[in-house]
Amino acid sequence: MSTRIILLRAVNVGPAQLPMAELREIAAELGATDVSTYIASGNLVADVPGRAAEFDRALEQAIEQRYGWFRDVISRTTAQLQKALDAHPFEVIEPKYSYVVFLTGKPSAEAIAKAETYETGDDDWRVIGTEMHIRYANGAGRPTMKSDSISRALKVPGTARNLNTVNKLIELAQ
Repeated sequence: MSTRIILLRAVNVGPAQLPMAELREIAAELGATDVSTYIASGNLVADVPGRAAEFDRALEQAIEQRYGWFRDVISRTTAQLQKALDAHPFEVIEPKYSYVVFLTGKPSAEAIAKAETYETGDDDWRVIGTEMHIRYANGAGRPTMKSDSISRALKVPGTARNLNTVNKLIELAQ
């Protein structure tokens, strides 16, 4: 068993409603122990059996079977979350304005180059390994860049968490 921080993409947005109690239940049914969630946006901390990628795919399938919609599951170790946090390349003026987007893989150089053609205004982003770091000048609710277009250009799905959430997930996993 290894402790994983498991992030679900786009839950409790629109029709994809997933109560956190049910997410904990599904994870436990798949063999996870010491299961906890943080806020209602698809953050799960658990000790998972076997290989992490196999657990992630099994969780995706179990959610799709139960609810009828697919959502990417992306997991990291505590050390990987800490490394992503430490690598954040922008000055953190307000932690809730700075994000790490945990990607399902590493974008190609060509995809990053295409994404870099999009106007960002006062916002900034950068890919480091399998994470995209974002700093919104005025918060995610009032972006000057089109982060959805940039994410599509990268051709790698991901899920974003602000630095407050990343810090809390690291704390919960320790």
